[in-house]
Amino acid sequence: MVRARAPRLAALGMAALLLAGAAPADRPTPSGYPVPRYIVLKFGKVNARAGPGDDHRLLWVYRTRGLPVQVVAETADWRRVCDPEGGVAWVHKRVTDGRRAVINTRRQPVALLRRPERGAETAAYLNVRAMASLTRCEKGWCRVKADRASGWVREGTLWGTSDAPQCR
Repeated sequence: MVRARAPRLAALGMAALLLAGAAPADRPTPSGYPVPRYIVLKFGKVNARAGPGDDHRLLWVYRTRGLPVQVVAETADWRRVCDPEGGVAWVHKRVTDGRRAVINTRRQPVALLRRPERGAETAAYLNVRAMASLTRCEKGWCRVKADRASGWVREGTLWGTSDAPQCR
């Protein structure tokens, strides 16, 4: 009788841990990619919905191809995204692309530096609301490219370079 209870108690203990939120933080996502992460919108017209499905209410329409957004949750076919203005909505995965981009959400142009170090010479400026491709980030610096200009910025200077969740 005592032996029969041990597996049952162990199973109940595991269930209690899972319900309490003690499950591993690195659970796989439907896509296999981490959340949060950045992606871009693939088209110049993307419907933003209140929930993960075409039957959910249309909240707004994104009209910027290549707009960087941060995935904050996902299902097999839908991505809950945070946009540079703080909006959160669901978009279908078919309208997204895994490339990385950034946008200058500051009120003034941002200097793109020739080298990843303070005081380096300015190579170009990224204008207000301008977007750029993100090439890579390393040691607190990110390399971006816009048209024929490229350069380095401190991580977190442009929207799309910080790994922290951007929307709550």
